[in-house]
This record gives sequence, structure tokens and C-alpha cells, in this order.
Amino acid sequence: MNNVQTAITAIRNTNNRDELNQIIEAVKLQQNFLARQSARSFMKGDAVQFTGRGNRTVVGTVVKVNPKTIVVDSPSQGRWKVTASMLTSLEA
Repeated sequence: MNNVQTAITAIRNTNNRDELNQIIEAVKLQQNFLARQSARSFMKGDAVQFTGRGNRTVVGTVVKVNPKTIVVDSPSQGRWKVTASMLTSLEA
């Protein structure tokens, strides 16, 4: 059984609301950790791409790096504030 299945089984076996709230808080903390970790891998001027609204690919340049989000400027599609984990670097 993989980690996801183990976690789902543990959640389903939780019998009280306090334990469930602790699980939810742990998930939120892990999401914040991953977002911040991803943001640290980008720098101003990096070429990046991501999938925007309507499943269209947006290619642009990093303008600003926030703790969890990145501001990307795309010449043809404007400025976007994107969660860092959604970005893919185009530089080799």
C-alpha cells in the first residue's frame, strides 16, 4: 500500500473531529512548505511556462518572486500571479 492509500485509510478510521482537524492542519502546513520550497527555485528573469485558464500554455518571464507565488509577465497574455509549484522552468 502506498503513502496516499495509507493516509486515506487513516483518515477514514479517524473517529473524532479533533483528530481530523489535526490532519487538516498538517496538510495545510505541508502545502505551504512545498509552495515556499518551489518559490525558492525561481529568480527574477527566469523563463517559465505554465498552463493557464482554458488549458492554454502561457510562456513568460519571472518579474517578482513572493514567498509562495511568482509574478510572470507574458508579452502576449499579460501578467499572471501563479503558485510556484505550477511553473516549469524553460532554462536548461
